[in-house]
Amino acid sequence: MKNLNENLHPTSQAEFDFDSNLAPIQPNNLLPYDGCVEYLGKILTPKCADEYFNQLFKDICWQHDQAMIFGRCIQTKRKVAWYGNHQYSYTYSGIEKKAMLWTPVLLELKAIVEAQCAEQFNSCLLNLYHDGSEGMAWHSDGEKDLKPQGTIASLSLGASRRFLFKHKVRHEKIEIQLMHGSLLLMKGCTQSHWLHHLPTTKRNLGARINLTFRNIMKNVPSQFN
Repeated sequence: MKNLNENLHPTSQAEFDFDSNLAPIQPNNLLPYDGCVEYLGKILTPKCADEYFNQLFKDICWQHDQAMIFGRCIQTKRKVAWYGNHQYSYTYSGIEKKAMLWTPVLLELKAIVEAQCAEQFNSCLLNLYHDGSEGMAWHSDGEKDLKPQGTIASLSLGASRRFLFKHKVRHEKIEIQLMHGSLLLMKGCTQSHWLHHLPTTKRNLGARINLTFRNIMKNVPSQFN
């Protein structure tokens, strides 16, 4: 299994702020084939990232996530929230969810992320992991409601966590450490060929918030695309 952090050169901790005019780093594709994953490193200063984490932790309408497993509805310890341009529905893990409208803070973060990756997004799924005992099983974000081969931009706030990719056929694994204030992009056919996974750990870690900006295509009025 490859650990890619050794080969990465993310921006320094103080280099980016929400009003930064600095040129973004030129990321490399972390996957050897069948997709594209780019790690942009830290795009927020530590102070900015701390402030956003605290605001989201306090103000977001967090709810325990649910999933259908073998016909049973299971509630997870991890909490989630979903926001977007419009109150459209979105189905994943067999459960239909309805988006809430953007908060001012989420709109700020959306603008920051869009500026970094030169893309626009109409929704965001947020995950709250209270500590290292909470994670995410192997999966891919290939739901039919999502834009085909659309970019998913993943912003990490809080505790640094391991994040893994595994090829669906060859089972090759790639590992990276997602840092506080960093941005990861999953592009193109990545979801068709690779699974990803946030493993749990017994280490004494703090909370982590993950914002995954994406584009929903199903039943979206044209003015909200």
